[in-house]
Amino acid sequence: MQVWVDADACPVPIKDILFRAAQRQGVTTTLIANHPMRVPPSPHISLRQVAAGFDVADNEIVRCVQAGDLVVTADIPLAAEVIAKGALALNPRGEMYTADSIKARLTMRDFMETLRASGVQTEGPAPLHARDRQAFANQLDRFLAQHAKTAPD
Repeated sequence: MQVWVDADACPVPIKDILFRAAQRQGVTTTLIANHPMRVPPSPHISLRQVAAGFDVADNEIVRCVQAGDLVVTADIPLAAEVIAKGALALNPRGEMYTADSIKARLTMRDFMETLRASGVQTEGPAPLHARDRQAFANQLDRFLAQHAKTAPD
């Protein structure tokens, strides 16, 4: 099991939670990004920089992810692709996407994109709050605890 992070848009406080969890649990955590970023020195944490371009990082995550892995992303189409491969997807606000919920999210995303294309002004995402960080940390802990129970000795 591995944790993959769609790192370009991942908020710093969420990366910090991931770094602490990787160290504490010894879980391999790989950040995929189009640009360089700092990661703590650790045998469990790495950064894979990919070329700049539309969906290049997303495509790398989809290429590498395996069933049972966890992908941290707010990107709805990416979440749908990794779920289709048998992985799990968790957004930075602590929502674990499921095969059912991702369909509804894709529909809403497409609807909002249509509105924006027709000139309707829509709001962006709300700022990340402490409750969002806590929800993310709780979901991550649940996932890691579940993995620890099912991991072979």
